[in-house]
Amino acid sequence: MSTPEYFNEIFAGKLPGHLGIQVTHMDGLEVRGEMEVNPSNIAPNGFLFAGSVVMLADTLCGDGCISNLPEGASGFTTIELKSNHLGTAREGTVECTAKAVHTGRTTQVWDATATHKQSGKTIALFRCTQMILYP
Repeated sequence: MSTPEYFNEIFAGKLPGHLGIQVTHMDGLEVRGEMEVNPSNIAPNGFLFAGSVVMLADTLCGDGCISNLPEGASGFTTIELKSNHLGTAREGTVECTAKAVHTGRTTQVWDATATHKQSGKTIALFRCTQMILYP
């Protein structure tokens, strides 16, 4: 269930799918994915819309959380997301790597870094906190 193919399939028809977010790698406490820069995620100023980068990071952190839910948990919800935007892009691909910082019984914390694939430039840094839900 915790494979890139699984998450890419469930994204179809939902916001991550509409933004073209693709999970490319899952390995325990690390998730990687990417999104092409295209007219649908460009802001009126001609640069990558910051919200689309937040969506990419939040999606990957959430996938990691789902893959690491404690026994008996039924799901999660994001309770805090902080982003620092350091750069932008007008074309190419945005890559993102999310890594677990804390995987507890009631909360998880994930950090993510988004970079421009072609230049290697860091676009944004994220920290995401999720509350673990139980039935």
